Amino acid sequence: MADRHMPSMTPHLVRGALLSPFKRPRPNAPVPPARLVLQNLRVDLAHLAGYERICGFATGSDALPITYPHLLGFPLAMRVMASRPFPLPLLGLVHTSIEIRQRRAPDATETYELTVYAEGLAPHRRGTEALVVTEARAGGALVWASRSTYLARHRTTGGSPSAAPEPAPSPSRNAGVARGPLPARAEWRLGGDVGRRYGAVSGDRNPIHLHPFTARLFGFPRAIAHGMWTVARCLAEQGPQGPVYVRADFKAPVLLPGTVTYAADGPAFELRAPGGNPVRRHLTGEVHPGDPDRV
Repeated sequence: MADRHMPSMTPHLVRGALLSPFKRPRPNAPVPPARLVLQNLRVDLAHLAGYERICGFATGSDALPITYPHLLGFPLAMRVMASRPFPLPLLGLVHTSIEIRQRRAPDATETYELTVYAEGLAPHRRGTEALVVTEARAGGALVWASRSTYLARHRTTGGSPSAAPEPAPSPSRNAGVARGPLPARAEWRLGGDVGRRYGAVSGDRNPIHLHPFTARLFGFPRAIAHGMWTVARCLAEQGPQGPVYVRADFKAPVLLPGTVTYAADGPAFELRAPGGNPVRRHLTGEVHPGDPDRV
């Protein structure tokens, strides 16, 4: 299908919420084959500025922040994940990783075509993961692409959420895994409204991000920060532009309100709880400028 306008996420959130109780996730379930396409999309510069402020990017740049095309494609991803054929329940779905391959810095004033589709499912020790692909093209050329995994937590065949083994990691799944604590660069104090503020910009109003009560319904003691906010906030410090490969793995939720430490060394970065022995990492990642095809 094709559409010329940015779709609203509200109907899909409602549909996904209503369908969630009737879905029984399993890793061998089929995924919907459709590719959703949004054509002739132009960036709303006021919306872009709001996104840059909440994530810590400098405003007014000619180039889009590296995570912004993911946000543009998220309504389509939501439509895929909220559809009846999609086998995982939308409510409680957790973003677990993202890979971004940027061929060049996308310009804020260009016209884009976005394509989003579900590539498949995989077993996870805590349930089932879905792989969702987002692609951005300008002038017919692919300029940006991401591959995200989303986890539906449920009991596995072993009878408990942690009984099933993880799939063997590929080389790319090792990206961002630090062998020791990276040097601390900053400490961030996060308010309890971070999830609501980012949700207002992104349209992602998953209840696990909004309030303690709604987060507790899905097993979290308090609201948690959006994974894409945490990686965007880290990448705002890194400032990658031009051709680049980024990999980030979301290790543990960031509870709101809370305090986190941003650390980085060379291509590696991480977000972790301050102090602590052993170190508790919320996010690990790597940035490789000039190498979008890195495996």
